[in-house]
Amino acid sequence: MRRLITLAAGLTVGASLALAPPASAHGDKSTDLRKERAALLAGAGDTPMLSGNVQHLGNRPGTAGISGCFLKTAPLFVTSGVESVRVWNVRDATDPTQVGVLPNALFENEAMNCGERHTADGTRRFALIGVDSVQASPTDPQHVNVGGNELIVVDVTDPTAPAIVGRAPATTSTHTVACVDQYDCSYAYSAGESSGTFSIIDLRNIEKPQEVDSNPDKAGVQPFHSPTAGHKWNFDNAGIGTHTGWDGSSMWNVDRPRHPRLLATTGRAGGAGDADGANGYNDFIHHNSFRPNAKNFRPHSRPSLANGNILLVTEEDYEQTDCATAGSFQTWHVKSLDGGKGGIVPLDKVELADLGNFPSPRGAFCSAHWFDFRPGGIVAIGFYGGGTQFIDVRDPQNLKSHGFALWGGSQVWDAMWVPVYDSHGDQTGASSNVVYSVDLVRGLDVYSVDVPGDGRGSNPYPSATADGSVVSRISNAAVPMGLVGGALALVVAVRRRTRRRA
Repeated sequence: MRRLITLAAGLTVGASLALAPPASAHGDKSTDLRKERAALLAGAGDTPMLSGNVQHLGNRPGTAGISGCFLKTAPLFVTSGVESVRVWNVRDATDPTQVGVLPNALFENEAMNCGERHTADGTRRFALIGVDSVQASPTDPQHVNVGGNELIVVDVTDPTAPAIVGRAPATTSTHTVACVDQYDCSYAYSAGESSGTFSIIDLRNIEKPQEVDSNPDKAGVQPFHSPTAGHKWNFDNAGIGTHTGWDGSSMWNVDRPRHPRLLATTGRAGGAGDADGANGYNDFIHHNSFRPNAKNFRPHSRPSLANGNILLVTEEDYEQTDCATAGSFQTWHVKSLDGGKGGIVPLDKVELADLGNFPSPRGAFCSAHWFDFRPGGIVAIGFYGGGTQFIDVRDPQNLKSHGFALWGGSQVWDAMWVPVYDSHGDQTGASSNVVYSVDLVRGLDVYSVDVPGDGRGSNPYPSATADGSVVSRISNAAVPMGLVGGALALVVAVRRRTRRRA
């Protein structure tokens, strides 16, 4: 407990950290434009700078937000912050309503993952929390984690009363943990280690989850091996898992989740810092991924979203302070999944500075981070201090900006299109034109976006919800600012330590 107290003190001190912006590297005209936009943001107070096709519908303060996920068979959104787990009713996508809170001091659960199990008693709904360094909840005082490497299961079947129901230690990093099949979450994969290992967690009994031993003939629990271990598993609708991490991305057949089989990698082009092969496509880690229309995949077909052979990838480089090199959004061509070399090759990438709307770096965080793909070809993505960006990926060899939303004080970690639910509360497979941005400083922001082919413009919904000002949010103790600043400091400290180990 003493170490937790020391950590809390460190968080308070971290709030006073000041981060100096670097110089632009895009010429005088670009520099002048960015300075002008920076001045607009700085003088705008709590007014956003939005592209003409984006409208801000409201803000829900109260959490130092890190990540979120949507349930498949109920119109619910679960968020994880450094101080709580929160459940929101999203039947009206424009007006998320908080219905349940679980106090939970945590670092960091960077990727909240939702899962479901269908039982004789009905559908069991839950969220998976990965503990990096510390976790403590007053509802579970006998379990305090200092050290990380643990999966926690939070039951949200009753959304008004989220509760911790299961825990599982792991032999590898649980920085992120993801269900192989969100509709039937019986197994989950961990981020893993830069040494090339990851854990598989058996969730068939969510009260007693446990790590799968890859080699029962050897004493102890043995993790699994991956050439790209270290950050995130994403699973597509063709039964393929993509593992992003230190050495790029690899794709796996996970039909038998206890026995994943390697199919392809990004090879030398995905090698972290490999000047001979990377060409800037992985200066630190491949962060997360998505493959649209995966079921349409045909080997050696031309690169297109329709052919299911485009892998969308975030490359994160959070320590870079130049927003021209701080971490990009990328497209890769999946040429083959036969286990041979050269199966996945790069197509295009854009840094925040390439999108042309960010005024100037406001600190050390301007890397690309979590993103979400909307059918039709528009990606919503968080760029930390660079706000919520929208990228047109319809031509995967020519990425370009589709819009943006920027605030003077903001740290967007995640951006997600709200799914469409039917009258029974099940996801239909379509996405609305509403986006939720999970912000470490602001909590939860709600936007609507004019998207191609939609025909409804950027505000087809009821009138926007009024915002409180930054001053009123702070005075109402919406988010303790020491907690926000400290969380940023802890992110830098822990990840620098991780990078040195790598």
